[in-house]
Amino acid sequence: MKPRSFIPALLKCASFIFLFLIFSCKQKEQPKNDGLLSEIETSLDTLVNVWYPRTIDTINGGFWADFDSEWAKDGNQNKMLVTQARHIWTASALAMHYKDDQYQDIAKHGFEFLKENMWDDEHGGFYTLKGIEGDSLKLRSTSKSAYGNSFAIYGLATYYKLSKDTTALHLAKKTFQWLEAHSYDSKYKGYFDVMKQDGSWLLDVKENDNSYDNFVRKDWKDQNSSIHLLECYTALYGVWPDPLVKERLEELLILTRDVITTERGSLSLHLQRDWTPVSFKDSTEVYRKENFWLDHISFGHDVETAFLMLEASHALGIKNDSVTLKKGKKMVDHALAKGWDNEKGGFYDGGYYVDDSDTCTIENPAKVWWTQAEGLNSLLMLSQLFPEEKRYATLFKKQWRYLDTYMIDHENGGWHSEGLDSNPHAIHNAKAGVWKVNYHTIRALINVTQMLKGEFALTNTEH
Repeated sequence: MKPRSFIPALLKCASFIFLFLIFSCKQKEQPKNDGLLSEIETSLDTLVNVWYPRTIDTINGGFWADFDSEWAKDGNQNKMLVTQARHIWTASALAMHYKDDQYQDIAKHGFEFLKENMWDDEHGGFYTLKGIEGDSLKLRSTSKSAYGNSFAIYGLATYYKLSKDTTALHLAKKTFQWLEAHSYDSKYKGYFDVMKQDGSWLLDVKENDNSYDNFVRKDWKDQNSSIHLLECYTALYGVWPDPLVKERLEELLILTRDVITTERGSLSLHLQRDWTPVSFKDSTEVYRKENFWLDHISFGHDVETAFLMLEASHALGIKNDSVTLKKGKKMVDHALAKGWDNEKGGFYDGGYYVDDSDTCTIENPAKVWWTQAEGLNSLLMLSQLFPEEKRYATLFKKQWRYLDTYMIDHENGGWHSEGLDSNPHAIHNAKAGVWKVNYHTIRALINVTQMLKGEFALTNTEH
């Protein structure tokens, strides 16, 4: 080979090596999972197999709700909208995760039940609750809920993403439009959760003579329905990029991040129509504790919301969203500082700032199952978004060990309702109920396996 023909080839090779090194340096370092990936994937498989096909109701449609500590059917088996919709979401997510059609069939089974039995043909929107009576279903609710309808959208949009069944997307759109017409507050923004069966507000209703659910908070807005509307509109916008859906998703992100979340990094649980936080701090201790469920620090919702805000920002395509990233980090950091068990791991259920000091008193030390799942998800998420802060990875591993030791039932399968360290009697508690479904746990395990593989879109994108 002549020298002058050799040199260009050498330079070309050197350039290729140089570019390869630059490209390699820019790649996000693959997470070190220390064997956790295989462990968590196995745990996910075991968890899925205990839920399905056991919970599929082939008699009445949809899914059975109530199972005892050893997974025998035990209870009323009511058909609650949230329960049924969460199963549709979970089965759809599993079908995409495993690339397995059997889960699509399960999701379709749930979708058909929701469409045929839970939609109100007269007033629109989804009913909240039906009960089994003989061979039929009887309406057991007198009001409708934005929270419940948000989960319907979440399940329907995700099922459509999987199946491309336009009937599901059409129903998701109808639900969104119903919420716009009935639940949305055009004056102050956001949504009322509690409505009459026809979708009208309860602002002028003084007496609960119709047994409305959650009548005490009929005039308020709340973080729980707000964050799950944020969640469901994220899913809906992903399959239907409608301008109004985008506008509402942006509104909810800003409201959640800048209004509902306090400067400390915790959520206000309930707020007046104009977004003034509802507080019982100046009430008597007895009254405040009686109304703890209406006003406290919910560490589980805080760590969950950190994830949901970043997920929404990502879906909206907001580049370098440092504002949302900073607030999400602050929420998890606050939960770690005030609601984390440094000895065993795990997040406590609820605390309270009795005065203006920095002291948050733990008033409910229960370590509830869904809180632990959301904590696992958010800790690994932050460990990958902030790799320089090694503590998140350490705490993620500690949280997994906590779950494996105190939460997961290795004998009967499934997760206990509470960690056995905070409540040893939880070993006898029901494994499933209308409020204890599998979407928190399975979503968390799917997400963390994808993160550990370096395949999770949210943590692979710069914010």
